[in-house]
Amino acid sequence: MGKRFNVTGLCVPRKHYMVNLADRLAQVKEMVDEGAYFTIHRARQYGKTTLLYALEEYLKTDYLVVSIDFQKFGTATYESENSFALSFADCFLNELDRNEESDIAELSQEMETLRNICRSRDGSYAFYGLFAKLNRICKLSVRPIVLMIDEVDSASNNQVFLDFLAQLRNSYLEREARGTVTFQSVILAGLYDIKSLKAKIRPEDARKTNSPWNIAADFDVDMSFSAADIAGMLEEYEGDAHTGMDIAGMADLLRSYTSGYPFLVSRLCRLMDEKIAGSESFPTKEAAWTKDGFLAAVRMLLTEENTLFESMDNKLIDYPELKQMLKGLLLLGKPIENIPGNESMRMAVMFGFAIVRNGFLYVANRIFETRLYNGFLAEESLNSDMPQIALAERNQFIRDGQLDVELLLRKFVAHYTELFGDYGEKFPEEDGRRLFLLYVRPVINGKGNYYIEARTRNHRRTDVIIDFQGQQTVIELKIWRGNEYHLRGEVQLCEYLDYYQLKKGYMVSFNFNKKKQVGVHEIAVGDKVLVEAVV
Repeated sequence: MGKRFNVTGLCVPRKHYMVNLADRLAQVKEMVDEGAYFTIHRARQYGKTTLLYALEEYLKTDYLVVSIDFQKFGTATYESENSFALSFADCFLNELDRNEESDIAELSQEMETLRNICRSRDGSYAFYGLFAKLNRICKLSVRPIVLMIDEVDSASNNQVFLDFLAQLRNSYLEREARGTVTFQSVILAGLYDIKSLKAKIRPEDARKTNSPWNIAADFDVDMSFSAADIAGMLEEYEGDAHTGMDIAGMADLLRSYTSGYPFLVSRLCRLMDEKIAGSESFPTKEAAWTKDGFLAAVRMLLTEENTLFESMDNKLIDYPELKQMLKGLLLLGKPIENIPGNESMRMAVMFGFAIVRNGFLYVANRIFETRLYNGFLAEESLNSDMPQIALAERNQFIRDGQLDVELLLRKFVAHYTELFGDYGEKFPEEDGRRLFLLYVRPVINGKGNYYIEARTRNHRRTDVIIDFQGQQTVIELKIWRGNEYHLRGEVQLCEYLDYYQLKKGYMVSFNFNKKKQVGVHEIAVGDKVLVEAVV
């Protein structure tokens, strides 16, 4: 069986198409060489486990790597310090036996002593004795020992685990202050930043919110896939599949829609390879690995349930304040300045919903943004007539397989004026944008995608990009702020059309001036034609 694009669990080079991790591994090794203790914390399915496995192989020449997965620990492990110490010691010895090749008698004796403690289930054994023995083993080992712990989140709201972290910290401090021989480096991997454990602890457990992991170094290695990373993976695939794809162009598409989120990149590639190719619209791999095939994969991804989306949905349920902040960012067009220490903002970044750029918070990628929009708009549609009106008229907007954008705008203006024309300035400005998206979504659903261009989203202007059956449309939504601002907006839209290599663009202006002229008209600006709808 040939290689596949993997979206579940560990990526293995001989079985899966992967990006080259060499640069990232070299950066992590620098931290290990320096003796750093740190946490690799990234959102779900961001390649943490794959990086750890590759790192173990990468380090083994210079270090003895002991790798432990906390998901293997049962609930009983965390019932007491004694049970945790014995379970950890047992796992540690198993990993040491697998990797240690030394025949030093004293080291073998120390390991056998610890093994006997585990066998006897010594009820008095605790962290003090465990770490004394671990430090002794570290001192006797021929190679410095690196401890790696994956899925650390499974324990991070447990007081016994916090006590264990405190012991790791004490070992680190003893090493720095007194030269005590202990682990060369300790690497924890999980969703949560262990330095911010209070994000995981529930309010009734406030006594546990002070993390003992304050000696951890910052982990700044970029684990997202660059366009060059993706191109390298696609080159390997192309060598097997011979699709004739534009590798650089496809890599740019994948990067622009996913911002390099590893799961999303691999999932889209797998959909094109295994679902889109061979379908009625894309009968061959050559047809699937095109822009149209890619957009079909995006539509398929946005409508499926997968483990990543399910995890994100659960976070919105568990943290309603996070959901409310994201709704404000998307539906209301509010620019949100990132405030260090703000819990909702920290969670938005930690869970992968958002990134920080130039001091402001943005949704992490187009895929997440569109899926969040779809979810929020679905909730909004329960209290709005606009989606049902658009759905009833949907067929007339599709002509010869293409979206008649001008007719769509004319109908929107008519329905908007009929339903809300009497509200005047009492109608909230941001509701206009929301209603337009509620109107557009059922029209393109299933055959097109839309996303909001982050670079132009603010309280006054938003650009909606619609991809429909290979047809790309830019629609600027804006609040009327006077003629001078309006003219400046036309110039900006024309510049944006140049970016998309389009000659025609569209504008929806929400004008709350009583003297406004409602309707749709064309404007010529240079070599561009702008169709403006005023409501």
